[in-house]
Amino acid sequence: MADDLTSRVLKYLSENEPIDSYELSKILEQDHQKIVGVIKSLQASGDIIDAKQQQNKSYELTDEGKQVADGGSHEARVYNAIPDDGISQAELMKSVPNAKIGFSKAMQAGWIQMDKKAEGGAKVTKKIDGIVDVVQECMRKIENLSLDGISDNQKNEFKKRKLVQEIKFTSYILSKGPNFTLSIEKQEVELTPLMISKGTWKGTSFKEYNFNALGVMPSSGHLHPLLKVRAEYRQIFLEMGFTEMPTNNFIESSFWNFDTLFQPQQHPARDAHDTFFISDPATAEEFPMDYLERVKKVHSEGGYGSQGYKYDWSLDEAKKNILRTHTTAVTARMLYQVAQQPEFKPVKYFSIDRVFRNENLDATHLAEFHQIEGVVADYGLTLGDLIGIINAFFQKLGITKLRFKPAYNPYTEPSMEVFSYHEGLKKWVEIGNSGIFRPEMLLPMGLPEGVNAIAWGLSLERPTMIKYKIDNIRELIGPKVNLQMVYDNPVCRLDK
Repeated sequence: MADDLTSRVLKYLSENEPIDSYELSKILEQDHQKIVGVIKSLQASGDIIDAKQQQNKSYELTDEGKQVADGGSHEARVYNAIPDDGISQAELMKSVPNAKIGFSKAMQAGWIQMDKKAEGGAKVTKKIDGIVDVVQECMRKIENLSLDGISDNQKNEFKKRKLVQEIKFTSYILSKGPNFTLSIEKQEVELTPLMISKGTWKGTSFKEYNFNALGVMPSSGHLHPLLKVRAEYRQIFLEMGFTEMPTNNFIESSFWNFDTLFQPQQHPARDAHDTFFISDPATAEEFPMDYLERVKKVHSEGGYGSQGYKYDWSLDEAKKNILRTHTTAVTARMLYQVAQQPEFKPVKYFSIDRVFRNENLDATHLAEFHQIEGVVADYGLTLGDLIGIINAFFQKLGITKLRFKPAYNPYTEPSMEVFSYHEGLKKWVEIGNSGIFRPEMLLPMGLPEGVNAIAWGLSLERPTMIKYKIDNIRELIGPKVNLQMVYDNPVCRLDK
């Protein structure tokens, strides 16, 4: 069938040139795309034809336009619905479809008139004896792919009335090429062993090899935007000499997630409205008992210069398993391991991983998100060290305008919220939290007096959404993610 169509195209071109491919498709009664396929095939076979590409536009009827072509324009229907002695406006509006626009257009054309003072309400009568429905005639012409006699003003008017729509398409002006022929020899695309052994390759025409053609893209995975931004943050921490903490335990006991951080057992964060509790297994059983006793004592009785919270600390509450609410639980485990070493050595840790909170889902909140955390432990660290290292960290991110605001956290004192000036929003926005871990948290672990730990954290999702211009977090992570978005988005490059 394709070879037959190719022959028909060549035969017509031999007698009629030049010819537009779109006009040719109508003459041969073929879909234009089939003609384009033949043209591409002939171009690949050598200089058989010349084809110059051009952009065209045409018009086609909308559903409303087709109704006008079949039954007349709205204004003509209104005119034809008026009897010789007239009709009330209310009755006229009920008698024909699209009466409102038809009435307006008929009045504008001077076909009808209205007497507002008539008895019984406004009365509509014909103003002229007969009409020519030009709109219907134009619709029928367009339906038959003809624009003869239709002015540009009329086309624009029909587009405004949504009777027609403009279609843009590409066609080709065809003419004979230097090697034009009516009989095309199919070119071989592969040199076979049989051709070589028989020597037939010498008289065979081979298709030219296209060295510019791209190969088929191999199927492979693609990094999610969150992972791309995560890689940039991770590289910054490594450049600053930090060591990555193991964060592969999504499930934590309340002891490591809350109690070790000097967070009281009556704190609202431990409520089921804020935390996901695990039912199987519901509790953890293995703890460093000497450390647990020290944590219990500092909560219930105080110590290390603190009066504690003065409540009956419950082991059953500490045993409850949860989906971790922050990666600071991992930080607590790591600092406890450091405290067990024979000799204290300064450490710099970071982590970037998923945490879980029982949030109401909306465009900016999910029940799971990623937390970025950095911590430094050494002798004599001060608030000035914390501000300095935060400044250095954010400068590597390309963020230079920072402000710090006092805040409260159960396990840090002093605590600071970190703000940055957003050039787009023209205001200061919160980008993280920070503080110095309390002695009530560090000393029960066994860390020497004089050792301080400074820490800061921020989310991964917010900078990713800003970087990739995503305004709904549910389009970034979760079941509504568009996989094509994952494929299309480029590698993250922070503006450093």
